Amino acid sequence: MGLPLLLNFNSMNIGLFGYGKMGRMIEQVALERGHDIVAKIDIDSIEIDFSEMDVAIDFSMPTAAYENIKQCIKNNVPIISGTTGWLDDYDNAVTYCKEQNGAFIYASNYSLGVNIFFELNEYLAKMMKNMEQYKVTMEEIHHTQKLDAPSGTAITLAEGVIGNSRYKNWSLDQCGEDDISITSKRLDAVAGTHIVDYESNVDSIEIKHTAHNREGFALGAVIAAEWIRGKSGIFSMRDVLNLG
Repeated sequence: MGLPLLLNFNSMNIGLFGYGKMGRMIEQVALERGHDIVAKIDIDSIEIDFSEMDVAIDFSMPTAAYENIKQCIKNNVPIISGTTGWLDDYDNAVTYCKEQNGAFIYASNYSLGVNIFFELNEYLAKMMKNMEQYKVTMEEIHHTQKLDAPSGTAITLAEGVIGNSRYKNWSLDQCGEDDISITSKRLDAVAGTHIVDYESNVDSIEIKHTAHNREGFALGAVIAAEWIRGKSGIFSMRDVLNLG
């Protein structure tokens, strides 16, 4: 994990879309890494000056994310999107980015540890593919302010299993034969916990990631912003961290 933390970069001017808890944490991490925050765009913002932005980071609302992405790409500002709940428009964002020769990263979770967890999850799914005696279920736990359920991270984990196994779908709190059941819990002061469980009559195998705070998500988003500067295309955290 040392390499991403030691990326060579020059100071950047960053625009923040969404200035809630995550936005403020990203600001803190960005300033610590020598960057400047030149815009803080929130729900009441009317005019946006893109001219000073080297890159934008979006942790806004699901209803605003797609338009924020389009506006950044239109104004030649690479954008890092961490907002979840807007993915019905993801393919449209990709198409627009290609048409405009823009730069765009979406990740359901920017934590460096979670992205390693994604790789571990897919590897385990491949190993368990022919072990039909095991049933896969997932559980995610977040703070009570989180709006979407299941989390984007849980959906990414489910898709990772589906792409490497006999499962065809995921479902919330239901369990069809070809479905991965995801249980979502909302508790106070929980940054994020994700569990993938393989259960049989004789034993169980479980992998788990627990976030202790939001700083890991913010750090990953800023590292992604450092990485994408000067590039064009649609990327993922797998590209940023050179995984797989």
